[in-house]
Amino acid sequence: MKFVTEEIARIQKEMTSLVMHIPEEIFSAKPNPSKWSKKEILGHLIDSAQHNLVRFTEAQYLPEPYLHRPYNQDALVLINNYQQADSEDLLVLWLGLNTRISYIIESASEAVLERKVILPDGSQANLEFLMTDYVKHLQSHLNQIK
Repeated sequence: MKFVTEEIARIQKEMTSLVMHIPEEIFSAKPNPSKWSKKEILGHLIDSAQHNLVRFTEAQYLPEPYLHRPYNQDALVLINNYQQADSEDLLVLWLGLNTRISYIIESASEAVLERKVILPDGSQANLEFLMTDYVKHLQSHLNQIK
């Protein structure tokens, strides 16, 4: 899973550069009232990191199969009011969560990676799939922020 943790580290560096170099008025601009700003996308990635950190740990000790529970992304972005938050504070939180996630991924044994997971659509996967899919999700939203 080294490639996954290396990708997270690369994305962390790229996100840091983007947040530090995109002017605040651009980072906070909403394309339209119903779309997230770049800042809100970062906020969503914080919510995603929090939920995935819980998933990646719970899936290791709860009985199999682990039930992957969805969350209300739009509600969390609104409730957390990321639009009004300090961008650097959001970045620091997101970086810390992903550093912890990388540690959990790096520490997972082959047996842990094979633990069964039931996805929201009822299909079955394993913990390794969730972890690699998380990185794809990060990259997708990083591309939206660019």
